[in-house]
Amino acid sequence: MPEVMFRRGENDKLVFYVPKKDLEETVASMEFQSDDKWGGLIELEDGQRFFLPPLDASPRLPITLRVKRAD
Repeated sequence: MPEVMFRRGENDKLVFYVPKKDLEETVASMEFQSDDKWGGLIELEDGQRFFLPPLDASPRLPITLRVKRAD
């Protein structure tokens, strides 16, 4: 399970960054992005998919969280 930093990038888009792999990619879609539920299945613009267990609230960014690679 990699640790991933989420932050806001250009045009207020959500950016996904894995420090150990030096991977930085824009989030294309996230299953839940509301004030009361945030996370779930994440798809990056390059097609990679990850899963973040949904949080009970939208976090303050930047934040580092653990995600799983989704098949």
